[in-house]
Amino acid sequence: MRSPRAFSVAPMLERTDRHFRYLFRQISERALLYTEMVVDRAILRGDRERLLAHREEEHPLALQIAAREPEEAARAARLALPYGFDEINLNVGCPSEKSQALGIGAVLFREPERVAAIVRAIHEETGVLPTVKHRIGLDGDEGYAPLARFVERVAESGARVFVVHARKALLSLSTRKNREIPPLRHDLVHRLKADFPELTIVTNGGIQTLDEVLFHLEKVDGVMVGRAAFEDPWRFAELDARVFGQSRRPDRCQVARAMLAYLEEELNRGTPGRAVLKPLIPLFRGTRGARAWRRTLTEGPPTPKTLLAALARVECP
Repeated sequence: MRSPRAFSVAPMLERTDRHFRYLFRQISERALLYTEMVVDRAILRGDRERLLAHREEEHPLALQIAAREPEEAARAARLALPYGFDEINLNVGCPSEKSQALGIGAVLFREPERVAAIVRAIHEETGVLPTVKHRIGLDGDEGYAPLARFVERVAESGARVFVVHARKALLSLSTRKNREIPPLRHDLVHRLKADFPELTIVTNGGIQTLDEVLFHLEKVDGVMVGRAAFEDPWRFAELDARVFGQSRRPDRCQVARAMLAYLEEELNRGTPGRAVLKPLIPLFRGTRGARAWRRTLTEGPPTPKTLLAALARVECP
């Protein structure tokens, strides 16, 4: 029996919004999904309904927050409790200039005691023990020791789940380049699980296929996939069968029709149709009619009629 964390989709800004999550849930019932990163101060001072609201169908669903001050993180987590997330995850991996300026994200890798304090504060305030997502190192860090030291110190707070992006963060590079230039070192994450068998360790970074997912699951408790899931969601259509041993295998046309009903509901709620259609664009990637599907969705008005027209361009009975 594999862990419920065996497969998750990474939090991605402007990608893993509620519309993408609803689409991916039609493909997999078991994948753990994450929100986009939300800064704790936005929860404290902003439109919480817009930031945190989601459909019941999206579960299991984790809220990822970014924070620096333990007290503010704890207050934000308490305000998020009524929304019923299955997990609260702390971002210690974002290398963006904005995150650096706020002292959140990847820069906290140098402050494991502060990360531990945030974990404790959230737990004491809400009863929820947050998980931690982080890099294998920062800037000049080399080898395994910095990673093990960070995990060991944060684990003293009670944290038991560590999601590890198997690249260093280089603070002089852009966010995009930080996803490409630092080399992947999944071997360090594998070693981490061997050295800390009592912890749940999830590896993340550059994983493209279910074959790769299954390879890493021989070494760690879970695998997190990022851009591949957004850019080609149907690549993971056999996820529930191959990773979780379920007999269910989704049908691509049925998924598209489920999104038709979803689009109609969202339009009635005042949601911009373009936002709903965006994650659908790559659904038929690699199939006959895929180009016509994409063109119809992007060039036509964001309406159910357009989605029906796109469906007519692909091989759906």
